Amino acid sequence: MNKVIEKMSDRIAVQLKEVSKKYILHHEKPTLVENILTRKWNEEFWALKNINLEIKKGESVGVIGSNGSGKTTLLEIIAGVTTQTEGEVKTFGKSVSLIDLGAGFHPELTGEENIYLNCLLIGMSKLEIKSRIKKIISFADIGQFIDAPFYTYSEGMKLRLGFSVIAHSNPDIVLLDENMAIGDQEFGLRTQKKIQEFIKKGKTLVIVSHLLDLVEKNCGRVIWLNNGSILEQGEGKKLVQKYLHESSRK
Repeated sequence: MNKVIEKMSDRIAVQLKEVSKKYILHHEKPTLVENILTRKWNEEFWALKNINLEIKKGESVGVIGSNGSGKTTLLEIIAGVTTQTEGEVKTFGKSVSLIDLGAGFHPELTGEENIYLNCLLIGMSKLEIKSRIKKIISFADIGQFIDAPFYTYSEGMKLRLGFSVIAHSNPDIVLLDENMAIGDQEFGLRTQKKIQEFIKKGKTLVIVSHLLDLVEKNCGRVIWLNNGSILEQGEGKKLVQKYLHESSRK
């Protein structure tokens, strides 16, 4: 059994078996005596339904689909941010994610203090942080705000700091969400260059985005989600073009 697990971890980065995610939506509907009596009911919402997926080590995978199709939920489950309702999830290797721009950062701490905090949370040693802190600050390029409290940051600054930490943490698996669109053009070029470095180094990359050109450029395989299920998956450029065609037709 151990040999089977070792062989799997040699080639597989992410594995999902029969994964589903259910949320309970709470509703309140006022009756005729508004604000005094309300009728309450709960609704089950399945964000993901029976997902079976394997992502190989060194593979670059894009996840596309309309709003509400389950893209972010899928990424959150892979990242361990949320737990599946049913099924099994396995990841092999050190994974880092940029899903919630505020995750891992304390609003009252400065940018530099938050770099130390975030790096420790993703498993870097103090020695590793000290050796990379200058590069992280330089890449983020947020000027004097590096000494300002995190709550004063714009969404773009949060993205810069978060992505810079990821870029210098030497991960095995990189998970990127929609918020990559927040950055300005100059920073976008730098993130694109860093993403290409990840790919050349054999890192596993999963990108969830409406930025289809980003997915098309960087992802060899694309997964198309629809209503919480995998509608189709295949070669990146072909499936992106098919998705665009279907979207414009609808």
